[in-house]
Amino acid sequence: MQGDFLVKMRTVYNQFTRAEKKVADYILQNPKEVLFMSITDLAEACHVGDTSVFRFCKSMELKGYQEFKMVLSLSLNESDKENSQFSGNINLNDTFGELTKKVLNTNIQALTETYALLNEAVFSEAIDCLHEAERIVFFGVGASVLTALKATNKFLRIEPKVYCIQDSHMQAMTASTMKPGETAVIFSYSGATKDTIHVAQLAKEAGAKVICVTRFSKSPLTSYADLTLLSGANEGPLQGGSTSGEISQLFLIDLMYTEYYRRYFNVCSKNNEKTSRSVLEKIF
Repeated sequence: MQGDFLVKMRTVYNQFTRAEKKVADYILQNPKEVLFMSITDLAEACHVGDTSVFRFCKSMELKGYQEFKMVLSLSLNESDKENSQFSGNINLNDTFGELTKKVLNTNIQALTETYALLNEAVFSEAIDCLHEAERIVFFGVGASVLTALKATNKFLRIEPKVYCIQDSHMQAMTASTMKPGETAVIFSYSGATKDTIHVAQLAKEAGAKVICVTRFSKSPLTSYADLTLLSGANEGPLQGGSTSGEISQLFLIDLMYTEYYRRYFNVCSKNNEKTSRSVLEKIF
């Protein structure tokens, strides 16, 4: 949609050339000012040539600079409806009150962008893929392995065929022995982690379906994906390892779990009753 232009720009950011990234960075930091700039003004502000700005527009699947300004204006009109007073990256001069509001806004924005990036057809196909799979294995490394464990914990309540392995070497061995009819669900914010890419490659070569949950629509990881679910979270210089990326992925897990439960309610509800009863005595 037109209103999702800035969201789309962030999801394809890693595909831009170095010059195009300069243009994208300036636009993301100064979107309202850009509306009143000529192509030459923007090029000079970004320290690039006019052709780099034009190539940026073509990379965003726009006919030219005027169409870019039109869709940017529409996107800003959409975002102005929301409270953006405390948006932006955290910096060292922020007060504690400003910091808390920025962290809150960052997490809200991550959820909002993830919602905006949802593709119903792809999501529905992913649920079908999980249901038809003989075995589902959740993968992730670093912070993403925590997300994979959370997904396993939720789905194990309603579906016994889910697994998660934390060690990267054992992940590689597991992926290499997967087979057609099985599904690998791989979590990675960047889509550029070597161990995760290796797991995706091995699972794909073994004939398994590969579902990726990641930030960027094009990355080394998504080149092996049959289906890609996008999570909307942006990390500033002082926000590396923030929970916004994890929150956006957990939102997608909740959606997958809830939709899976809804579609296959009869079987899932029976399994949920069994698993709930199995740990009942462990609670006072």
